[in-house]
Amino acid sequence: MARHDGSTRSWSAADEPEAKTISFADRLAASNAFKSLFKEGMTLVEEAAAYLDGPGRQESRQLRRPVALAYATESMRLTTRLMQVASWLLLQRAVNEGELTSAQALSERRRVRLAEQDVACGADLFEELPPALRQFSLKSMRLQARVAHLDRSLAVADGLAAAPRRSAVASQFARVQAAFAR
Repeated sequence: MARHDGSTRSWSAADEPEAKTISFADRLAASNAFKSLFKEGMTLVEEAAAYLDGPGRQESRQLRRPVALAYATESMRLTTRLMQVASWLLLQRAVNEGELTSAQALSERRRVRLAEQDVACGADLFEELPPALRQFSLKSMRLQARVAHLDRSLAVADGLAAAPRRSAVASQFARVQAAFAR
């Protein structure tokens, strides 16, 4: 490799600084966007709980039997979905505030199931459910999808951080260098 003073020296892949990948997922998880997502999620949990304990309970008593069964099933799915999302959001907030390390949160995150769920009944029966329950269900599914996407992004970022990669150029240069060294 030519130097500025005209002398030369050989170059090796070890001379290259370790490639650092910027984790946009980590930055998002610690950003104002996360704070907004956290607030949205917790507000949805509170509003859904208030609805299910109050007006929703009264509305469910007026439904015909098959719709009442669909209401019960959908409200259980809604509650489960929101509790999983809230658990994930609280874990991430604990990491952001330094209460947990990323490794501790990763261990705990494995217990949180963010499996995508559809509505509990067919479209025709879903349309007979009270409008508020339908809205909460749809909002919670969208929120869950966003959180699941962020969770997958963080998992990928954690995987990349665990195994630092060499530059593709450095790898190719090392191969060329090895071939000419023979």
